Amino acid sequence: MKKILFLSILAIGKLTSCSETPPTIVSDFFSEQFANAKKVSWGHETESEWEAEFMMDGKEMSATYDDAGIWMETEIEIEEDELPELVKNALDQNFKFYKLGEVSIIETSDFKGYEVIVETNDQDIEVLITNEGELTIKELLDEDND
Repeated sequence: MKKILFLSILAIGKLTSCSETPPTIVSDFFSEQFANAKKVSWGHETESEWEAEFMMDGKEMSATYDDAGIWMETEIEIEEDELPELVKNALDQNFKFYKLGEVSIIETSDFKGYEVIVETNDQDIEVLITNEGELTIKELLDEDND
């Protein structure tokens, strides 16, 4: 019994030590911007970017900040049927035979629109679409970016 208790405590300690804590300036700016966020989980998006994944207003969201606490991006996961008609039409015209994957509203300092992952059997493509239905970026994703 003591052995099981010891192993349990050891496992909990390892799990706790794996969670990442952003610099105070990052978490302070996040708290100001998303005061109603629930179930916040922090991790690195890249080596110099922090990403908070959280729930707010019943939606799964994420926000990205640099090491200085400067906001970079917010994503709100949505369902495919929540896309505006102009965005759906752009997807139909350009990716008619693709399956839609994750769909999000995305906002950065220079872009506001939708991010959609379109999938086939052999490739995934990340597509950014403006609110007016214009495709602005297409990026082939490899398995590490999914």
